[in-house]
Amino acid sequence: MPHNGPQDNLAVSTIRILLVDDHPLVLEGISARLESELGIEVIGQANNGQQALEKAAELKPDVVLMDISMPVMNGLEAAEHFKNDQPDARVLILSMHENREYIVKMIQSGAAGYVLKDVSSDELIRAIQTVHQGGTYFSAGASEALFSEFAKSDQPEKPDTGLTKREEMVLKLIAEGKVNKEVARALDISVRTVETHRQNIKQKLNIQTAAGLTKYALEHNLISL
Repeated sequence: MPHNGPQDNLAVSTIRILLVDDHPLVLEGISARLESELGIEVIGQANNGQQALEKAAELKPDVVLMDISMPVMNGLEAAEHFKNDQPDARVLILSMHENREYIVKMIQSGAAGYVLKDVSSDELIRAIQTVHQGGTYFSAGASEALFSEFAKSDQPEKPDTGLTKREEMVLKLIAEGKVNKEVARALDISVRTVETHRQNIKQKLNIQTAAGLTKYALEHNLISL
């Protein structure tokens, strides 16, 4: 399911992709599918995280589509480096791991999205477009793995966030991937009011990105099924 981000005017400009996976057949298959899509260009490939960082520094991709389990440097370490050294590159994880621990760690490392390798190519393209637009994206399988643990386990009491109840409701919906119009509809308030709440939340928490807000909501047990 798509998370946070403008849904209009997707793929207006060409999205430059760097593919990172240690399996050549996977790289070839994904590259062939993406190259057939208007508005997407695969500008390079890498076989591990270290190589990805080097190629990204040279090629300046918009989106890095990256696996987790790789030799030399894995996707988790590479995502941390991208966050710190090349923040303009949006990292989208494409992995077979549906373990919640992996997904949470990738979010904390700065990844803008997490997609399981069993998704359709059309959904993968939607994920790429969404993160390129500044949003976050979790495929259905990743979302289920991420949030089902909250439903199964006893949750500690929510810590005091300094937010009002309404701001917590807005933050929860943002972290679940709702855009401003959807939040407004869910809470029966105006889009302008949502925008005001959103700015207040960012100021109070000193967090400016949707991915950062999602990470905060996860860490403070504000997201539940």
